Amino acid sequence: MSISVKDVVKIYGTQRALDGISFEVSSGEIVGFIGPNGAGKSTTMKIITGYLSEFEGEVLVNGLDVKKDALAVKKMIGYLPELNPLYPEMYVREYLEFIARTYRIYKPIAEAVNDVIVRTGLTKEQNKKIHMLSKGYRQRVGLASVLIHDPQVLILDEPTTGLDPNQLLEIRDLIGEVGKTRTVLLSTHIMQEVEAICDKVIIINNGRIVANDTAENIKQNKSLEEAFHELTQVPIQ
Repeated sequence: MSISVKDVVKIYGTQRALDGISFEVSSGEIVGFIGPNGAGKSTTMKIITGYLSEFEGEVLVNGLDVKKDALAVKKMIGYLPELNPLYPEMYVREYLEFIARTYRIYKPIAEAVNDVIVRTGLTKEQNKKIHMLSKGYRQRVGLASVLIHDPQVLILDEPTTGLDPNQLLEIRDLIGEVGKTRTVLLSTHIMQEVEAICDKVIIINNGRIVANDTAENIKQNKSLEEAFHELTQVPIQ
């Protein structure tokens, strides 16, 4: 089992952001994590990645406890938060070299950067400053930065938000490609996106898991389909 979340509770002041959630993501799966704003998606992802350490319950990544083995867990995870944390005045290649040095990767930095630039389709953009790129290409840079250390698990928080239709398809294809050899937990509001690239769907609302099944089974279950439409305001087509 790649990711195991058991009875996790997270409280902010008087707000119960996560109310005893449990789920598992198997090795090699691409799982869509769906819910409205404020449902608990980002909080869950921050807990899995070790960025939030104060919570009740247990979270394991490849058998390691995110509280007890936080550094080891972070080394095996690639995390892209909703607000892509880039340095806009840096050149693409310069930024990726900086990230590679930060991770202290095991292979030569130039080789690693060349590989990830090719894989993420950044060859023509590598010598531009990040602020000069379209949002789609900035998302590619973000994905390149989380792939640079060859992580076993990818946690992607709303990676296609705000993209135009062409950019959206490109990023979906890229995620589907890199997900062939990794475990991916992907948050989104778009059911069509889940259908296109995900093996399974987890729906969360008000800090509770309300569904955990394949996209096809959720489509065939009328009550879950209606629940999904109500939560996201996006019809399943």
